[in-house]
Amino acid sequence: HRRFEYKYSFKGPHLVQADGTVPFWVHTGNAIPSADQIRITTSLKSQKGSVWTKNKSIFEYWEVEVTFRVTGRGRVGADGLAIWFTEEQGLEGPVFGAADKWNGVGIFFDSFDNDGKKNNPGVIVVGNNGKLLYDHQNDGSTQALASCQRDFRNKPYPVRVKIMYYQKTLTVLINNGFTPDKEDYEFCAKVEDMVLPSQGYFGISAATGGLADDHDVLSFLTFQLTEPGKEAPTPDAEIPQKDKEKYQEEFEHFQQELDKKKEEFQREHPDVQGQPGKIPCAFFLAADDVFETVSDRELRQIFEGQNRIHLEIKQLNRQLDMILDEQRKYVSAVTEEIAKRGAGFPGQQGQVSQQEIETVVKTQEEVIRQVKEIRSSVADALRSISGAQHPGSAGVYETTQHFNDIKEHLHVVKRDIEHLVQRNMPSSEKPKCPELPPFPSCLSTMHFFIFVAVQTVLFIGYVMYR
Repeated sequence: HRRFEYKYSFKGPHLVQADGTVPFWVHTGNAIPSADQIRITTSLKSQKGSVWTKNKSIFEYWEVEVTFRVTGRGRVGADGLAIWFTEEQGLEGPVFGAADKWNGVGIFFDSFDNDGKKNNPGVIVVGNNGKLLYDHQNDGSTQALASCQRDFRNKPYPVRVKIMYYQKTLTVLINNGFTPDKEDYEFCAKVEDMVLPSQGYFGISAATGGLADDHDVLSFLTFQLTEPGKEAPTPDAEIPQKDKEKYQEEFEHFQQELDKKKEEFQREHPDVQGQPGKIPCAFFLAADDVFETVSDRELRQIFEGQNRIHLEIKQLNRQLDMILDEQRKYVSAVTEEIAKRGAGFPGQQGQVSQQEIETVVKTQEEVIRQVKEIRSSVADALRSISGAQHPGSAGVYETTQHFNDIKEHLHVVKRDIEHLVQRNMPSSEKPKCPELPPFPSCLSTMHFFIFVAVQTVLFIGYVMYR
């Protein structure tokens, strides 16, 4: 069972109260809450900030979904951002703006390469029993329980992280922010047999050094996980009577404010009085003009096209894996046949040879079919990208020519594969004992990956340069 816990969560658009505080959370240092987000640190040197829950969690297993942005003008950022679950609040300290020697776990989004190994930005999972000092010089690599290398700076969409702790297993999934798909998560790290405190505080912190980034947290959503068969406590049973009265009073206050706003609107717009929901057309025209300009629309279309490319490349990778599996089966079948013939089984020679030849033919036909599917899927992606370009922009011809080059390279790969298939196809003569064919070369597949990677990088660089 998965249940949302509002006391351990925050999100916009009405994130802060009138006095500048976040309900059920406390912020320290340079953190600045606003209506839509919390800026943990600004892009100034030597900044530290953090946000922590006021109350300890009362559930054993949990899941958090954090949405954040890390933006900066520099090619390299610093220092990074951390998501915490600890036994005590680490309000201030040297570890990404939070206290050291924590008892619990920290998931660090480290954007500065302290050890010079060129493995940043990265995501690092570090556990602590309250006695260890964090190894800053090595970016925590000597203490990391799991890690993955992901670039989370300056993305077109917010980066999303899903952290799940269930039955002593911690799993980290990340959405890099390349696409608008909120559920496009990829596996990052997993730690098994991990024992965390049964109760603790959730928090998120950030820090800057000589270099600086803006670290903005848009939402922090917490969910309680309950094992199947165990009934989760009802939400009403956990809310004290005093809190219920307070929430009811706030609701009545907001209701009165809403009624006042309605009366003021009716006095200012007597022509629409008695017609709730009807607003003059001029309002919509002005809102449309402010909401999306031509350049914004072009940028959105480009990002949508990039999303299609991202999905098509994933599909291509899956289909190429299938092709490689088929080729491995073909090689293993031929190798086993040669081994049997070497061991000397003359009685079954003709029968086995015919079966193996039919298997080879079917395998190569399947390879040709899947290559055609790859070609058609790439062609669809190219058409979608061409359609996403604005018809009046100056770079349409160059972009079309750019993708025509990609198609030409893919045709070369297809011809190489077909040549390999024809070379390995058995003749129409009387079946003979097949000789050991050369093992399939990875040259064509490597060419494919090189061409796709280079052309994708050049296209992204060209779009960013424009």
